Amino acid sequence: MGEMEDLCVTECTRCPALVDSRSRIVNGAGPDDADLLFVGEGPGAKEDEQGEPFVGRSGTVLDDGLRTVGLAREDIRISNCVRCRPPENRDPTKDELANCRGYLEREIERLDPEVIVTLGKVPSEHLLERSVAVTKEAGDLEEVRIDGTPRRLLICVHPAATLYDRSQEETFENALERAAELAGVADSEGGQSRLDGF
Repeated sequence: MGEMEDLCVTECTRCPALVDSRSRIVNGAGPDDADLLFVGEGPGAKEDEQGEPFVGRSGTVLDDGLRTVGLAREDIRISNCVRCRPPENRDPTKDELANCRGYLEREIERLDPEVIVTLGKVPSEHLLERSVAVTKEAGDLEEVRIDGTPRRLLICVHPAATLYDRSQEETFENALERAAELAGVADSEGGQSRLDGF
């Protein structure tokens, strides 16, 4: 993994509830020079077990969605707002998100991605610092300042949403397609067209 390795968190005890519920810290995974950074909420049971983000059912949905738009897991970097599994897979608290934010900001700064794709409500609201209606806003691109640097952020529904509501599949795939186009990594010949208008 090269230069990202020194960003791996190996010890952290800032969140007592998460320290108790985790079996390991789950760091970001993927190439050091990926144009797309996907950010989820936090590790689930499978991620906690295997030590890698998005390896459970949601990860399978994400992998399938990436393939549909001409990408592979190896083309992207993926991380989470918090690096430890919350008890019972509950949402991370505001304090837990704040405690882990510096790790994510350093990862974003080092990677310097073309586009950050937030998977679901928690990461979208955390990085945009406002309430987000994810289903309505999926596919929307915003500029946001993260640690003082302007970044392009694309809102996306969480892959798990497609498992519970099939109508979300198209919304999910459209957002992934837009992300691939914006990062200039889409297969389609007209992949750059929307970028010109931004």
